[in-house]
Amino acid sequence: MHGTSGHWKLGLLMALTTALLWGLLPIALKIVLAGMDPVTITWYRFSTASIALGLFLAWRRRLPKMATLSRHGWMLFAAALLALCANYVLYPMGLDRMNPTGAQVLIQLAPIFLLFGGVLVFGERLSHLQWAGVATFSAGLLVFFHDRIADITVGQSGFGLGVLLIIGAALTWAAYGLAQKQLLVSLASEQVLLMIYLGATFLLLPPTHLAQVLDLDGLQWWMLGFCCLNTVIAYGCFAEALEHWEVSRVSAVVTLAPLFTMLALQLGGMFWPQLASMEQLTLWNAIGAIMVVAGSMTTALGSRSARENVL
Repeated sequence: MHGTSGHWKLGLLMALTTALLWGLLPIALKIVLAGMDPVTITWYRFSTASIALGLFLAWRRRLPKMATLSRHGWMLFAAALLALCANYVLYPMGLDRMNPTGAQVLIQLAPIFLLFGGVLVFGERLSHLQWAGVATFSAGLLVFFHDRIADITVGQSGFGLGVLLIIGAALTWAAYGLAQKQLLVSLASEQVLLMIYLGATFLLLPPTHLAQVLDLDGLQWWMLGFCCLNTVIAYGCFAEALEHWEVSRVSAVVTLAPLFTMLALQLGGMFWPQLASMEQLTLWNAIGAIMVVAGSMTTALGSRSARENVL
């Protein structure tokens, strides 16, 4: 069993960096979506990540060995590849129809779906604390979207479709997580990611419009670059955090991402009107977002209690 280094301060720093990068990602994506379609954005993100992670693993002499995968392993890989591709495409499609904080709050369903996936697939048990976290999370969603429930129901202005797309992104991420968990028996997590990045680069190439990058303005170029680097750096920081700190605590810190999104939009909007126009949050929206984060944190930290109950 993998143990942590005990350098919790470094683990905390890496986890906070991951949360910050994931929190800023929907804002950058929203800007790029004005000049590039979701599939093309995703292709550039995957291709950049393939090159960066491939060079890193080659330098470390840790490139994946395909022969280690059995027939069942290749089936799991195919499932993980399709699921993560769907997640990376569905999320910006939904974001294009929603505001950044709303999308970031809703995508927090992904670890909740993964949690219940573990119950259904692996027979894991939830602690009382985790159930309380799920309840808080659900109540937070209702509070956050209380003023858009009618829009969700009738799909007004595409908002309802955006919600469905983000929920689909959360479901496919959970499916990817379950498949990857099984793949870790044969390969390290970074090796699985490299294989998926490479597979996705080839899989998404046909529907990609590479020339769209030439039509981006200066800001959109910078934001696309940020999105591409975010894919590599955020997951790298996340993996590094797990080397130094417990999984439950790292997961709890990462759930702060929606608050970073909300804070960045509010602070940035003071100096840049374009950011302020992306989102108009009320006090109840803010309370709902905090409840969602609190619920996510509780389910993550509750996993430790669950293990104690089982043992």
